[in-house]
Amino acid sequence: MVDLTTEMAGLWAALGPAPAHRGRVILFAAAQTGEGVSTVAREFARMAAVRGRRPVWLIDGDLTQQGQMERIAAEPDRFGRLGSAVQASPDGSAFYAVTPPLRGRDGRPAAPGRLMTAKPCLGGRLYVTHFHMELLRAGQRAEAVDDARYWTRLRAHADTVVIDAPAADRSDMALTLAPLADATVLVVAAETTDAAGPVALREEIDALGGRVAGVVMNRATWSPPALLKRFIG
Repeated sequence: MVDLTTEMAGLWAALGPAPAHRGRVILFAAAQTGEGVSTVAREFARMAAVRGRRPVWLIDGDLTQQGQMERIAAEPDRFGRLGSAVQASPDGSAFYAVTPPLRGRDGRPAAPGRLMTAKPCLGGRLYVTHFHMELLRAGQRAEAVDDARYWTRLRAHADTVVIDAPAADRSDMALTLAPLADATVLVVAAETTDAAGPVALREEIDALGGRVAGVVMNRATWSPPALLKRFIG
């Protein structure tokens, strides 16, 4: 079990509470695989759910390697037991597109949002999503799209929407979604000694119109290299 309550309390304080009139979307991303984005995103979602006024949604953005729901189910003492599945889209929209298009049994086009469900935990204060990759047919793939509709709809039902994006070295999802999020938080593992990756990712997000709110170090006892210190500062 990884408990980052203290660290996430600091991040919560730095980001501040969500606006009273609308939910906010916070994207967690990393330049390289293995930085611990999923752990940090999950722990922040838990913190936000405890402190928020409305439910928090944790979006498992790694469509090919889902893991958030399984990890939460393995910690019922911290997250509570998972409830019954519900649709993860308020209106059938989705933050991804399926190619070739998804079709129903009657051959007609089907909404891609039907492939994602969510289950509540923490007494209904936190919802975690699961993408049903097994429903895709051979040759079909799902990729993030630059479309704000899903996030706009979900903001109306959530205090905070936390996106756990796959690492940028194997997916473009973070770059696609960053301009649509209210803030992006970069995660860097303690073992990282090369700041080039995080710096390059931040510059790409900035160039696309996204907002990088800060960096989370995924270890406590570590001194970052000088270039990364300047980047954080």
